[in-house]
Amino acid sequence: MFYEQFIPIARETLMSTLLLVGPALGAALVIGLVVGVFQAATSINEATLAFVPKLLVVFAILALSAPFMMSTMTGFFQLIFAEIGKVAR
Repeated sequence: MFYEQFIPIARETLMSTLLLVGPALGAALVIGLVVGVFQAATSINEATLAFVPKLLVVFAILALSAPFMMSTMTGFFQLIFAEIGKVAR
């Protein structure tokens, strides 16, 4: 198998990974910034104040984006299995 055949697979892998983790990481980043600004403004240095809201928001984002994530993973695995079939020939 030539190396040129792996480039589209690697590209699709990276794009699928970004699409799957992007919403959860973006939400965690925004909530972390908001809580950090709140902690700096009020001088409250409590670790759980930063952790619990991030945990709840990331869980909610994952629950809301589950159908999108499943369809993305299904399409990716169909592509991978189709490529495996080409390698065996």
